[in-house]
Amino acid sequence: MRLAYLFALIATFILGAPAAAEDWRAMAERHTVELSEFTFHTGETLPSITMNAYTLGEPRRDADGQITNAVMLLHGTGGSGLSLLRPSFGDELFGPGQLLDIEQYYIISPDNLGHGNSSKPSDGLRAEFPRYDYDDMVRAQYRMLTEGFGVQRLELILGTSMGCMHSFVWGSDYPGVVRRFVPLACNAIEIAGRNRIFRQIIIDGFEGDPAYDSGNYAYPADVKLGQVTYAHMRLLVGPNPYRMQAEAPTREQSVDVLRGVTERALANPADPNDTIYQFDSSRNYDPAARLSEIAAPVLWINSADDFINPPSLGNPEALARSMPNARFVLIPASPETRGHGTHTYPEFWKKELAAFLLQFP
Repeated sequence: MRLAYLFALIATFILGAPAAAEDWRAMAERHTVELSEFTFHTGETLPSITMNAYTLGEPRRDADGQITNAVMLLHGTGGSGLSLLRPSFGDELFGPGQLLDIEQYYIISPDNLGHGNSSKPSDGLRAEFPRYDYDDMVRAQYRMLTEGFGVQRLELILGTSMGCMHSFVWGSDYPGVVRRFVPLACNAIEIAGRNRIFRQIIIDGFEGDPAYDSGNYAYPADVKLGQVTYAHMRLLVGPNPYRMQAEAPTREQSVDVLRGVTERALANPADPNDTIYQFDSSRNYDPAARLSEIAAPVLWINSADDFINPPSLGNPEALARSMPNARFVLIPASPETRGHGTHTYPEFWKKELAAFLLQFP
């Protein structure tokens, strides 16, 4: 595929324009994979769990029947497999001649454990659902690929935020399975300091609400304090502050933004148990000591306006150097970047991706 990468690289640098907008979500095929006897890191076992996933493109097979063109996308905390099938992402990458052209690649985008339509507390077990962590989530991804899709080897994992962190777990736990990694918007150190604090504020906002009732609430909307806390924290930690200042330059406009976020949160409530589990699942994450085991090429990209992963925290440049074939890129902050959400806008990093795929075809 080296020639295809070359053409894509030229298009990215010279043309720079995405394909016409497509409804990638409508084009995607939905799959349900049942994984029997799933054991969690706690030792608990469920008779089965469900992994939901969306695919674009068709699998290609070699002479031995092995799929050779699979790419997995991994979404962030609270997202789903549809999160990266939106136009802002897909229009830049999935079209004809683009870097992840679905005529060339078989894109697999799962709802990860605890998210979307995959198994989660709100399915019925509520707070009795096993307290999964990132290792459990990655194990579920691996079993989904091998047992459900027959994929033994991935051409690429591209992960955003939580999916970025999952990439580092994959690299050390499943060596040789993934040819290349593109982790976007995360760090490779323990979730502590401000990162853990904002997660704990969300968890405490739900659990401290009297309506939470130890996870036995009647309706998610009843847990109003938790819903508002969750919405306000996302508003603070996600966006680009320069962009927020430009879009709400007065006190009145800023308050209007906050009120609008509050109203939408109460009108479209998240499930409290699901959300608590999602934000607590990073509690055991700390891949730094095993990064040297990741021999596959890695393109690690963060953005300078990311409140959750600010520049130089944890010294990501040094962490990248501990991997044999890794490169760390920091996207400068600008009025156009999207804070932590810059990961979902390939316009800011697709030139780096094109060069990476050309270097490691």
